[in-house]
Parts: sequence; C-alpha cells; structure tokens
Amino acid sequence: MCTLEASSLPVNGPGGKSPLGPLRSPGTPAKLSDFSLGHKMKPGFSCLLVVLGLLHSAIMSVWGVTTTFPSFPTPVSFPTSNFSSSYAPDSAWSTSSSKSQSFSNFTGNRDDRGVCQCSVILPDNTFPVVRVERLEITAQTISKKFEKELSKVKEYVQLISKYEEKLLNLTVRVSIMEKDSISYTELDFELIKVEVKEMEKLIKQLKVGFAGSTVIIDQLEVEIRNMTILVGQLETLDKNNVLAIRRQIMALKNRLKECEEASKEENPPPPPAPGSCAHGGVVNVSKPAVVQLNWLGFSYKYGAWGRDYSPQNPGNGVYWVAPLNTNGKTLQYYRLYNTKDDLLLYTNARQNQITYGQGSGTVVYKNNMYVNWYNTRNMAKINLTTNRVDLSQALPDAAYNNRFSYANVGWQDMDFAVDEDGLWVIYATEASTGNIVISKLNDTTLAVLNTWHTKQYKPSVTNTFMVCGVLYATRTLNTRIEEIFYYYDTNTGQEGRLNIIMQKMQETVQSINYHPFEQKLFVYNDGYLLNYDLVFQHIPQ
Repeated sequence: MCTLEASSLPVNGPGGKSPLGPLRSPGTPAKLSDFSLGHKMKPGFSCLLVVLGLLHSAIMSVWGVTTTFPSFPTPVSFPTSNFSSSYAPDSAWSTSSSKSQSFSNFTGNRDDRGVCQCSVILPDNTFPVVRVERLEITAQTISKKFEKELSKVKEYVQLISKYEEKLLNLTVRVSIMEKDSISYTELDFELIKVEVKEMEKLIKQLKVGFAGSTVIIDQLEVEIRNMTILVGQLETLDKNNVLAIRRQIMALKNRLKECEEASKEENPPPPPAPGSCAHGGVVNVSKPAVVQLNWLGFSYKYGAWGRDYSPQNPGNGVYWVAPLNTNGKTLQYYRLYNTKDDLLLYTNARQNQITYGQGSGTVVYKNNMYVNWYNTRNMAKINLTTNRVDLSQALPDAAYNNRFSYANVGWQDMDFAVDEDGLWVIYATEASTGNIVISKLNDTTLAVLNTWHTKQYKPSVTNTFMVCGVLYATRTLNTRIEEIFYYYDTNTGQEGRLNIIMQKMQETVQSINYHPFEQKLFVYNDGYLLNYDLVFQHIPQ
C-alpha cells in the first residue's frame, strides 16, 4: 500500500498545460503513473528516494506543495521521508500557491511487478451551467408574474378613475337637489338609485379581483354607501312635497280626462240629419251590437248583410242577408226581411236563389242587388222583386277570381258600396299594381262615371266602406279589434291615416256596408250580423 497526501491542484498550469502531464476530466480517477514520473518502483531505499525526489521536485517547482509518503506495509520496510521546499513560484501563480488546500488521503496498490498505483479524484471546479440555467428560468417566471400583476394594477387604476368620475357627478347632482328641491323629479331619484346600485355592484367585483392594498376601494365603497343613504333621505324628506303634489296632479288629470270622455259618450254632439253630409267625417264608432246569427248557421262564415237604401224612401228598405256557400266563394241563396223584428225572429222571410254570385262584396240599392258574377269581371244587377238579372256589365280592367282580394277574405275582388252619393265599386287592376281603385257607377246602366286611384294596396286591408264620397279602409290589429286606419276623399283627392278602433265579436270581418239613413255599419263577422253606430265630426254652425 502507498498513500499520497497533497494540496489541491489547479486544473492547468501556466500556458494552459498541466506540469504533471495530460489532465483527466473532473471526477475521473488518475493513476500515479500519469504524473510523468516514468519510473517503476523496485524494492530498495535508493529507488524510493529517486521516485520521491522527482515527484517532490515536479510538484514544488509549480505549486509549492508539501508531500508526505508514509511507509508501505510490505515485508520490506521503507522509511518515511519528509520533503519540503521554499521554492517561490512565478508571480502569476503566487495566488494559487498561497491559497492551497489539502486533499484527503488517497490509498494506492502495488502490482505484481512492484509498481505503485494510486487513484486521485480531482476537484469539480468547472462552471455551474445547470445552476445558471435554473436561475435564468426562475428570473423569467418572476418577470412574467410581475408584468401580469402590473397590468392588473393599471386596469384597476382606470376603473377607480371611472368610479371617481361617476361619484363626483353624483355628488354634484345631489348638491343641486339639496339646494333647489323644486328642480328635481321622481325620475331623477330613480336614475340616481340605478347608478348607485350599478357602482355598488362594480365595486364589489373590483374588491374580489383586486390583490393587494384595498384602501382606495374601501374608501369608494364607504362613499357610495353614504350616497345611497343620502338619496334615500332626500326622497323621504321632500320638504316641499313636490313629488306628492305632482302625483296628485297627475291623478286629478287622469280623472278629469276620464270624466271628459264619459261626458262625450253620454252627451255626444248631435248627429247630422239622416242622409246628410254636413259633418267632418267619421271620427269614432260605437261598440258592436249583435243582431243575429245568419239563418244558415255558424258554418257559413262568409257573406254580407245590410238594408236597402233609396233616397226616395230612405227609411223603408228591406233587410237582406246573403251568406256564401261553405266554400267561401259562391253566392247562391239570400233572404229578405221587411222589418228588423222579422230578421230577429227569422219570420216572414223571402228566400231567393241565384246562379251565381261570387264573393261577399254584395250590396242592395234601390231594390236591386249588385254582385260580382261568377268567374267573370262582370257586375250583375239583380231585381229583388223578380229575382232576375236585369243587367250584366263588365268592369273595365278589373282583376277578378281572387287576384286582389282583401286580407283574410277570398274572392272579394269587387266590393260594391252605397252612401249618400249613390253606388260605388272598389276593386284593383293590374295597371294599379294591386292598389285600390274607386269607381262611381250609374246604378241604372252600371257605366263607370268616374274613377280614382289610391296609393293603398288592396290585399293589405281587411275591408272598406264609403261615407259621403270618402273611402274608409280597415285592418286587423288582433282577433278582437279592427282599426279604421286609412281614408281617401274622392271630393278632394286627399288621402291619409286614421286611428279608429272597432271591436268585433269574431276574428274575421267578411264585409262592411253603410246605410246612409240609419248612419250605421252592417258588418258580417264570421257568420254573425253586427251593427255599429258611426260618430261624425261636428261642424259648428
């Protein structure tokens, strides 16, 4: 056994080379023969002295290391010699020499040839790359976290600025209210309450998401809470009772309006004389009065009804009912009643048959029934006394066979009407692109006397009627309400919009006829016969 005891050795000597020969990588065992000794140890003192002398000279010439070789435990005893040197290395190595540290003892072996071999573990003085990489990764992670938190802080600063502006605005508005109690309204209070509640909600969200000091947020929350209390106190105090007085005034106004409307209903202006046009047009209609269900029953939803009007004998016309067949197209049977009581009781009726009328645009004028003849654009004049077609005349350019009928009502391409001025027909043509055309007819010859073109699309209205030369059109608002929404005045050529509500019993209005003497509307509503009283605009005398 041989033992080597030495100070710590630098990896390289001057010039980057090891004076002891080629160096191994850190942690690699080094053999004693690697130290350029070039001698094989033989038993004998002289051999040992040579080896130790050379090793001592090599080490001391560079590092100034003191070495000690203990005796080898062999049958041959070797004395232990201590060598020392005061060799001073160059200035470039003085620092390394002065700060030497000792290695631990290293144990070697002799082989069968007597050569002493030792294993030396050199110190790991290489650059700590792994540790530096870990340090760099940690630094990057910390930097990212810092940037994320910094962006949150910037966002919170912006939100706090907005809340401060809102709070300042509310403070100004509340100050105005405190100074001048008459300038605020109930709406102001409600708006401020909404804004304060919104700010409370936002400040709670901000507190949940904010990490760090919340002193400013807590201050904002306290101010918002105080603002809520102050607004409630202002509304409760209401020193001048402005809101209470305004509520009372509104209630009184509503009651006054109701009284005025009730007074108008109870005491309407006197109607114009029967058959007179001394009024400003239709302004309202009464609630419907159900007269009767048509004599054929509920299944016959389509048809028309009314009362014969004759200027020479205006109050003695017969009542007529003309339901269509269940196909909603063919007019085959109609009935005549001399009085309204007969109609109500289904008594004393005269029932007639024709082949065939088409659609529910039927009207009776001067004891003659006017209908659109089946599958043609012809107008037919039927004498009620003889039940014969006295005259059939084509209506020029009129669309027919359900081309431009009313909304929700089929086969009413021609709609005849009667008013104070006589007989009319409402229809549409291809040239009018479906818009309503009004023609005044000669009731004797069915010749067209005059024609007016409107801007109202016929299939968009549910029905029409004429009063004093003015066309009125209706439309459906819902299953229980119709609206008179449009008019066209043939006297002036003016047209416009109206808003007159008509209640109805059933969903669909099939026909509307006007009687000038009674000043009523005769409406066929899904098989039911309804009456409406018209209210006209009063013209002061």
